Amino acid sequence: MSAVEPTTVPPVGLDDVRAARELLSGVVSATPMAGSRALSERCGGPVWLKCENLQRTGSFKIRGAYTRLARLDEAQRARGVVAASAGNHAQGVALAAQMLGIAATVFMPERAAIPKVGATRGYGAQVHLVGETIDGSITAATEFAARTGAVFVHPFDHPDVIAGQGTVGLEVLEQVPDVRTVLVCTGGGGLVGGIAAAVKAQRPDVAVVGVQAEGAAAWPASLDAGAPQALASMRTIADGIAVGRPGDVTFPQVAALVDEILTVDEDALSRALLHCLERAKLLVEPAGAAAVAALLEHPQRFATPAVAVLSGGNVDPLVLLHVIQHGMVAAARYLSLHVRVGDRPGALAELLALVGSLGANVLDVSHSRIAGSLPLGDVEVALTMETRGREHCTELVDALRAAGHSL
Repeated sequence: MSAVEPTTVPPVGLDDVRAARELLSGVVSATPMAGSRALSERCGGPVWLKCENLQRTGSFKIRGAYTRLARLDEAQRARGVVAASAGNHAQGVALAAQMLGIAATVFMPERAAIPKVGATRGYGAQVHLVGETIDGSITAATEFAARTGAVFVHPFDHPDVIAGQGTVGLEVLEQVPDVRTVLVCTGGGGLVGGIAAAVKAQRPDVAVVGVQAEGAAAWPASLDAGAPQALASMRTIADGIAVGRPGDVTFPQVAALVDEILTVDEDALSRALLHCLERAKLLVEPAGAAAVAALLEHPQRFATPAVAVLSGGNVDPLVLLHVIQHGMVAAARYLSLHVRVGDRPGALAELLALVGSLGANVLDVSHSRIAGSLPLGDVEVALTMETRGREHCTELVDALRAAGHSL
């Protein structure tokens, strides 16, 4: 159940979502639903991946952005629109504005992913980089709106945006009619609130679960307090869901309809991204993989068939490289050891030959005679190896010790 009993009717219902779907006909794609054999085996029942990473602009955000912009009157359209986003909403607004002939200005955090900035500009929007987080960009965007008269298009806190995002939920029920759990990455609450509106009205027995990054988890404390609470700070690789305060519109929506909000740490997000790449052959950004992270962390917790919404695939290649490496470490696919060997010709070659015979791939090696309290006649070899996982790491350590090496 929700942490807070609803005191008001949620601002967005099933009729609103269905109306948004009519508006979006021919604009967005009905994204594919991919079965995951690996997750199904792990979770003990069917698991499906809703591939919004394959949506136009690379995320679900075009759904809400177009719904909001299409409902502006002529006077509002003439004044233009302004938005704030870490990248996905920015691209959604920019494309929607281009399609509708509306001038768009977008404020993005200074460290926004370069591909997201480039894509937003490519859709014709004026882009300004302001602030360290999305909250700073929102402040700058609202000030711009007050100064120029442009219509501020909030990334999540508006009924039209929630309704547009909720069309994902309609597709989920059509594609997996027997679904029992829907897991959704959660930042400001627009996507999870919209999906809950679509799902709960038709299938109240289906659990809708929001998943937040532990380093930017404003929802648990807010639900406990019964009102939106702001975080003092945030730190997460999942920039797409790094929102410091739930919205005033999304809060009653989520409190009334969403069954549970979970958090996952950075290691879990990294492992989930790596899992999507290796096992599902899908490129998903860290925020977009949050639902998969929850399934990997709690495989027996959710009733199946379960659907994990992959909300976006827009990721900077440099960030992707960092996250893959982090995910490899978290999954015990890298092993770093300091090994003592005798200072004699051939000792290092023997060590490396043993490692190679055990199936590990040496990525880096350094050799020192002066490390710490190293006894005379010994050298320390620092090894970084690529392994097959935790059991392989244990096998390597045991074999090295059995060969007489000190670790």
